[in-house]
Amino acid sequence: MTAGTLTARTTTAEHELAALQRDHGRPLFALLLRLCDGDRQRAEDLVQETLVRAWQHPEALHTDAFDSVRPWLLTVGRRLAIDARRARQARPAEVGDAVLENAPVCGDHAERAAATLDVREAVKTLTPEHREVLVLVYFQGASVAEAAETLGIPPGTVKSRAYYALRALRRVLPGYAPDLG
Repeated sequence: MTAGTLTARTTTAEHELAALQRDHGRPLFALLLRLCDGDRQRAEDLVQETLVRAWQHPEALHTDAFDSVRPWLLTVGRRLAIDARRARQARPAEVGDAVLENAPVCGDHAERAAATLDVREAVKTLTPEHREVLVLVYFQGASVAEAAETLGIPPGTVKSRAYYALRALRRVLPGYAPDLG
């Protein structure tokens, strides 16, 4: 094959694609726009991808009946739209910059570890009675009745000690102690 023959084939293929775009582009775009829920950019991208497929499969375009080209293009476009929708559903949704700017900032592991050490040191400053109530109720998740039974004291005393323990922690560590609300 000579360079002149290759250039002539390329030029012919370009003219055929231009004719496809001119003759079938509007109906193809209309179908893809519906399949893309009105997203014009995505529909235009799919039209281009459909035409690339036509370029890659010229045998589909060279049929005896001219009307058989449009159904082939519409079928390829529809399948591309379905594949694109499935691909979007398979991956997490994209978020804009505004969502990222408002996202809560989580401290790194070192910051969390330092905060945990701060809380542990603050708990050590409590009286033994306050500390054991705090550990049972807030760190081990015991109810007031369970803590009272474990410690052998009345439930009202458990509540009082928990209140004063949190108040003492709040003075040492503002923002760390649970809200008494």
